[in-house]
Amino acid sequence: MAQITAELVKTLREKTNVGMMECKSALTEADGDLEKAETILRKKGIAKADKKADRQTKEGIIASYIHLAGRVGVLIEVNCETDFVAKNESFRDFVKDVTLHIAASNPRFLQREDIPADFIAKEREIAAEQVKGKPANIVDKIVDGKVDKIFADNCLLEQPFIKNPDLTVRDLLKSKIAELGENLIIRRFVRYAVGEDI
Repeated sequence: MAQITAELVKTLREKTNVGMMECKSALTEADGDLEKAETILRKKGIAKADKKADRQTKEGIIASYIHLAGRVGVLIEVNCETDFVAKNESFRDFVKDVTLHIAASNPRFLQREDIPADFIAKEREIAAEQVKGKPANIVDKIVDGKVDKIFADNCLLEQPFIKNPDLTVRDLLKSKIAELGENLIIRRFVRYAVGEDI
């Protein structure tokens, strides 16, 4: 069994923003392997986040971000359970990161449930046309795959996070819920770019 040093616990804490005791416990479970311990903490964080999903979120902030010397702007509302968390620097940094992500990645929708049925039907039709002539038994799978890719490209929560493409924005949100101990919801956002739709 590996020795769990204070330095190792500190390193894991700095990487994950999780409490010292949870870091020590994860390192013990992972037999001192830092990477395994981080994975253990991420899995536990997602489980904790899922348990908090039903809690009311009536506090939060509206934030803005202006990029490229005023050529792109983002306005976002992110809610939490208490004004204490709304004032928390970690929460505000998370909101800022999401606004940066929106400015860079230009999502059209928050989540796939927000996509209009006619948009999905049109995309399915286009995808089906692209695979015409393929064997009938695989056409539906190919079309589903193409539509899933459209969801990943256009839905904020499904996009790979620009600062860490190994995580989606949804994964980032869940890890922040686990860290702060409150339910958080990205309620809505809008992105403007100069000359759009002209």
